[in-house]
Amino acid sequence: MAAKLSGSGGGKYTVEANAEINVTPFVDIMLVLLIIFMVAAPLATVSVPVKLPRAVAPPGKNPPTPVFISIQNDGDVWIGDMQSSPGSLGDDLRVQIGRRNPADERIFIRADQQTRYGDFMQVMNALQDNGFYSVALVGEEQ
Repeated sequence: MAAKLSGSGGGKYTVEANAEINVTPFVDIMLVLLIIFMVAAPLATVSVPVKLPRAVAPPGKNPPTPVFISIQNDGDVWIGDMQSSPGSLGDDLRVQIGRRNPADERIFIRADQQTRYGDFMQVMNALQDNGFYSVALVGEEQ
């Protein structure tokens, strides 16, 4: 809060309060946050095209760094933007998650509506065989 020495009104040495708010630091912080979010938003998206089925359940919370497995209608398997196969899925996932514990990791599966059930089960079996037990299925919100 600033003070102002004024000669008008009162005595020779009266001090009046100046109630102006300095918004410059607030604007600076908001601009920095805006830039950070603009840079981070494209990194959190998956660019593999998949036509998702409708989901009825309410969406849950996402972990801080989600791992997405995408299954396309022709059976191609992707981990994020990296192509994989059910045979090498466990090793590719371990590379993707780094030093984190596979048993604590939640894996999100995005599968096309036309995906064969056998292709989906191959991915699920590969996850279970490699110690990834927490799996979430991703659907399109209504």
